[in-house]
Amino acid sequence: MTNYKLLTPGPLTTTNTVKEEMLSDRCTWDQDYKQITQKIRSQLLQLAGADNGTYTAVLMQGSGTFTVEAVMTSALKDNEKALIITNGAYGERIVKMAQYIGLKYRQYQVEYNQIPEESEIRKILEEDTDISHLVMVHCETTTGILNPIEMLSELSKEFHKTLIIDAMSSFGGVEIDVPGLGIDYLISSANKCIQGVPGFGFVIAKLEKLLACEGNARSLSLDLFDQWKEMDKEGKWRYTSPTHVVAAFSKAIDELIEEGGITARNQRYQRNNRILRERLERLGFHAYISEENQSPIITSFLYPKENFAFEDFYTFVKARGYVIYPGKLTDADTFRIGNIGEIYEEDINRLCNIIENYMGVTVK
Repeated sequence: MTNYKLLTPGPLTTTNTVKEEMLSDRCTWDQDYKQITQKIRSQLLQLAGADNGTYTAVLMQGSGTFTVEAVMTSALKDNEKALIITNGAYGERIVKMAQYIGLKYRQYQVEYNQIPEESEIRKILEEDTDISHLVMVHCETTTGILNPIEMLSELSKEFHKTLIIDAMSSFGGVEIDVPGLGIDYLISSANKCIQGVPGFGFVIAKLEKLLACEGNARSLSLDLFDQWKEMDKEGKWRYTSPTHVVAAFSKAIDELIEEGGITARNQRYQRNNRILRERLERLGFHAYISEENQSPIITSFLYPKENFAFEDFYTFVKARGYVIYPGKLTDADTFRIGNIGEIYEEDINRLCNIIENYMGVTVK
């Protein structure tokens, strides 16, 4: 299989050194391996700006969706109710989880290219006093929109609600002051902005909230409290862990720190995104999300009005070494280009040159 550069929101292009960590086999019971798990947990708290007296990090096997569901099934008691704020497919997936689990919930839904309104959320919280938890996706990779967690944080504090943030596609690439924002559960995944490979997700959880989760879970495998209780002893996962993925992720965190931390990585992503948006705009590809609400993670572009066939476009770009994403929208024809992972300005410029060639235009 050809080694393409992945311009996707994860899985993404990783460094050779991260890949090389997966060449060794490791035993889940071995002390050296358990120390890798503990190292990761400690480093995740540092990246979140959280201390281990107030917060803890729990790793969970499976994709990011498994980890979101672990939080949803563990964090809410039967008599509690979530307000799930959605403007994309991943927020809607959380609604579907709530339905499967049998949780009490209310959905506040806005258009895919709009951010949630503070006044509307405030009105719901004033009307529906049964709501105990606020749930929102930070970066909706359906479109690339970046939702306002600062606004939701203020509301959660004012109304004394538990705050759950799906930061799957933003943590590690966007600065998030977890304790400052009062986030109770932040969820992300190994194969996103920290630039590891798929296989597990993680939760940065406020300890007092996690301790109250005991006995809540409607799933054995996804019991976040039990996973934490076992892992907190000495780094042992409850069930077989993705050892190769864990080792790769440990290396990926080290490389994030070497790059200059989240601030430096965010700057690289921002540069990538700015070049991409500016050059494609000049070619007639208009971004679906307004600049002020655009994340530096992934951008949705509307199809040009004339003579554009996405499959042909996709095949042309792929044949020249880059894989992009189709759209996930229902109300507009779009495709998406991510700029996270081991991707730099020269990659974005090379991609834009390929697209210029496809469009038969040379932009000077």
